[in-house]
Amino acid sequence: MKEQRDLEDLNKDTSSDWKNYFQLGAVLGYFKRLFGKKDPNAPSNFNLKMMHGINKISIVMFLIAIIVMVTRAIMRS
Repeated sequence: MKEQRDLEDLNKDTSSDWKNYFQLGAVLGYFKRLFGKKDPNAPSNFNLKMMHGINKISIVMFLIAIIVMVTRAIMRS
């Protein structure tokens, strides 16, 4: 009986670890803040604006590179 409970606890811990590993809420929240409507209450200065601008450019370039790589892989096969 105790072994069964231990096994169930182990399965629960493992499943919750996988759920925590694949949670994308924080990442999607960042993209929403980065590409979405600006928050009027957020602090703003030149350095912060430049940082977010560079982040936008790098994310767009990364997505374009992924699309190019996938299309090249599809065309070769």
